[in-house]
Amino acid sequence: MGQVEYRLARDSMVRAHRRGRLSRLDICDAQPELLRVARNLGKATEEDCPICDASKLLHVVFAFGPRLPPGGRALSGETELRALARGRDDVAFYVVEVCTECSWNHMVRMFNGSTARRRRQA
Repeated sequence: MGQVEYRLARDSMVRAHRRGRLSRLDICDAQPELLRVARNLGKATEEDCPICDASKLLHVVFAFGPRLPPGGRALSGETELRALARGRDDVAFYVVEVCTECSWNHMVRMFNGSTARRRRQA
């Protein structure tokens, strides 16, 4: 298993919003907990929010797998990601982009432990 990118789905949703097919209420629906995690653990990007253009997007990484909480675990940084990926292919990592201004959120990519280890070595 490699990496799954969700850019096409994201771009389709943004286009639908810009064309008036989806309202801001339909797509800016981040839960309060996701917004809190983004504010506290999110990694700043240089990319503007595609919906409000008022803020830079934050990336939040979540890990799901055995011996992790059922709702997953938000990771505080690269060191924690490497520690969870070390020798474990049963952990799935999800990167979510979040705008804390308008509550836009969308999954960016998903990968497993072996992919995380290969990316680090490259």
